[in-house]
Amino acid sequence: MRQLKYYLLLVVPTLLVLGLLGLAGAYEAAGAPWRNLIRGGALSLTAAYVPILATLFLALGIVWVALRSSLRELSLISLCSALLMLGASLVASLFGAYLNPASGIAALFLGFTAIVIFRQTHAGSREPVLRRLFGQRLRSEIFRCLVDGSMPVDFPGELHEASVLVCTVHNHVELMEVLRPADYVALMNLYLRVASDFLVDVGGYLDECSGESIRVVFGAPLPAEGAPNHASKAARAAVDLVSRLEELNRECDRRWQKRLDFRIGVNSGSMVAAAFGGALVGRYSVSGPVVEFARHLSAACAQYGCRILSGPLTYEMASETFEGRPIDLLQRAGSRRRVELYEFLAPKHTLSPERERSRDQFWKGVILFRERKWEEAIKAFASARIAGIPDRALDHYLERVERARRGEDEPTPEQALLAEAV
Repeated sequence: MRQLKYYLLLVVPTLLVLGLLGLAGAYEAAGAPWRNLIRGGALSLTAAYVPILATLFLALGIVWVALRSSLRELSLISLCSALLMLGASLVASLFGAYLNPASGIAALFLGFTAIVIFRQTHAGSREPVLRRLFGQRLRSEIFRCLVDGSMPVDFPGELHEASVLVCTVHNHVELMEVLRPADYVALMNLYLRVASDFLVDVGGYLDECSGESIRVVFGAPLPAEGAPNHASKAARAAVDLVSRLEELNRECDRRWQKRLDFRIGVNSGSMVAAAFGGALVGRYSVSGPVVEFARHLSAACAQYGCRILSGPLTYEMASETFEGRPIDLLQRAGSRRRVELYEFLAPKHTLSPERERSRDQFWKGVILFRERKWEEAIKAFASARIAGIPDRALDHYLERVERARRGEDEPTPEQALLAEAV
C-alpha cells in the first residue's frame, strides 16, 4: 500500500507535466532536429494516439520500475528505452511514417528526474537503504514488510529476543586437501546455495554465508511470523535442513565421491541487533554471547555425535512442538550456573513407537549417568539401541560411562570450551 501511494504521488505529476508540454507544442519543436536528421520532412505523421500511448506507457512503466530498482539499473533501463524509441522512429521512417520520439524521451527523463528527487527524501531513501543492509538475505515478503513498516532504517542497536542457527561443515579442510580447487569450490557453493536458499525461504535472515559456515537469525529484524515462536521456527528449520543436506550428500557422493560432515547449533536469547559497518560495506547483523554460543554448539556437535545441538532456552521454547533428548550438562568452573544441552530429533508426535522407546531409555540412561549409577546407566543405554541404526550420541555416552568407571571422565577440551562459553 505504501509503494502504491508513492507511485501515484510520482506518476500523477509526471503525467500532468507531460500533458502541459504536449499542449504547449514542445514535442514538435524538440523533435524537429531528429526529423531533419533522418530526413523525415516528407514523411506522413503516425496516428496521434501512437506517441500518446507510447508516452503514457513509458511514464507509467519507468516510475514503477524505478521504485523497485537502483539508480544504476534505472539509468541503464532509461538509456535502453530511449534508444528503443529512436530505433522505432527509424523503423517507422522506412515505412513512410514519422514517429516523433520526443514525447517518449521526455517521459523517461521526467520519470527519472522524479525518482532521483524522491530518493533524496526520507521516504524515498528507505528502500535503497534497506536493500543495501539486507540485500537478498531476507524473503521478499518479509523485506516488503520492512519497507512498508515504520521501523527506523538506521538500526542504531537494540536488544532482540531471537534464535540463531549456525550450520558448519566440519570436514572442509579434508575436502580442500583431496579435491581440486574448482571441485572444492563447486561443492561448497552447492552446499551454501542449497542451505541458504532454504533457510531464507522458511523465514530466516541470512546473517552470514561465507566459506563453510552459515548463520541465520529467526525473530530479527522482525518478530517471527505466525503462531510458533522464533525458537520453534529455528528448530523446524534445523530438522528440515538435515533432511535436505542428507539428500545433497547423495548428490555430492555421486559427483565427487565425498560427503559433507555438517553440524548445526541453535541458541536463543537476547542479542544486539544493529546495522554494523559503513555506508559501503555496512549490513544488518546480530552480536553477543547468545550468537557466539550457537557457533560453539555447532562446533561441539561432532564430539557428542549429534547433527543438531540446542541451547536450553531454545529447547524450552520449542519443546511443545519438537521431540528432543538431553546431551550434556555444563557448569563453568567457579560458577553455580548449569546449562543443559539438547538434541532435536523430530517434530512432536512424529517418532515411531520404537524411536520413542529409544528416546526415553536414552533419557533414563543420562539421568543414571549423572547419578553415577554406572551399571544401570549401561543397561538403559543398551536398551536405547535400535538394531541397524547408528547412534553416535549413544556411543559417546557409553564411552563416557566406561571412562567414568575408571575415574577418567575428565572434560574434553571441547567440553571445557563450551563450559567457559556458558
